[in-house]
Amino acid sequence: MAQNSETKPLIHCITNPIAMNQSANAILALGGRPIMAEHPLEVSEITETAEALLLNFGNISDTRMAAMEKSIAVANQKKIPVVLDAVGVACSKLRIEFFEKLMAENSATVIKGNYSEILAINNNYYRASGVDSEINLDINQVKSAVLAVSKYYNCIVVATGPIDYVAFGNELYTVEGGCEQMGTVTGTGCMLGAIMATFLAFENTVKSVEKACDFFKECGCKASTPKGGGTFMVNLIDRIGEYNGF
Repeated sequence: MAQNSETKPLIHCITNPIAMNQSANAILALGGRPIMAEHPLEVSEITETAEALLLNFGNISDTRMAAMEKSIAVANQKKIPVVLDAVGVACSKLRIEFFEKLMAENSATVIKGNYSEILAINNNYYRASGVDSEINLDINQVKSAVLAVSKYYNCIVVATGPIDYVAFGNELYTVEGGCEQMGTVTGTGCMLGAIMATFLAFENTVKSVEKACDFFKECGCKASTPKGGGTFMVNLIDRIGEYNGF
């Protein structure tokens, strides 16, 4: 087992089916227990028993939107850490408006997105194509957006990319590393959200989020292979399972 403790925290993930398997395996590799429940009639009960909640906007649906609204309310009431992965808010009016509604009524421990998604949260007139970050963005604008969103929502904000930027209040941390192969398979960004939630279940601090980003980039480097994406993904799960820092 990856962790030193006998505790195996339950991580409730309301996420997209594209990355559900990878996210569950990442949590298992860290010694957590994933549950991917999304039916609106059961999520409140399940969130109550969890140590962390992950909400992922990828492949959004009416069912998951309704479930997210119920789960985050319970998590806030029970003081359970919440990671909100704002996938696609830069390319869809539906998603950015849902994000704003969710955050107007609730709070998150971490807001996570790629550079374009964080720029869109900071300025909802900003648009990008698809769920990937635009290239050749002004990094100073990204840094400013991360800090601004963190201050506005009074939470940790993470902008992921070649360098991850982690902000909390006036503090901005940078996490370098990773490898290009992480972008050749689907679901790695979603996996990071699941890893963050697991780290927060053990220690709810900004340092845990920074450590999660650094750890995942390190795993990507170690998993790199000339054999291709299938082997890389297997290697990545194996590298995640080597963590013993809890």
